[in-house]
Amino acid sequence: MVELPASSRSFQVRGDRLLKLREVMSITSLGSSTIYRRMKTGKFPKPKRLSEACVRWRESEIEKWICELPTTGGVSK
Repeated sequence: MVELPASSRSFQVRGDRLLKLREVMSITSLGSSTIYRRMKTGKFPKPKRLSEACVRWRESEIEKWICELPTTGGVSK
């Protein structure tokens, strides 16, 4: 079997999909108001602007936010 150079190998980077608000809400179980309120206070990832009327969140940033949530304690608003 011929080994391909690393630069020509096909690979998929996990977590780099661009998510719509509806998908972010489903993944996080948060409502849109809560997401935007937390974004305003710096407690939630901000979306990337793709056009004047289109924003999307990187799946990897949402996954990182979820991983960094405290496992015990009170709920932070």
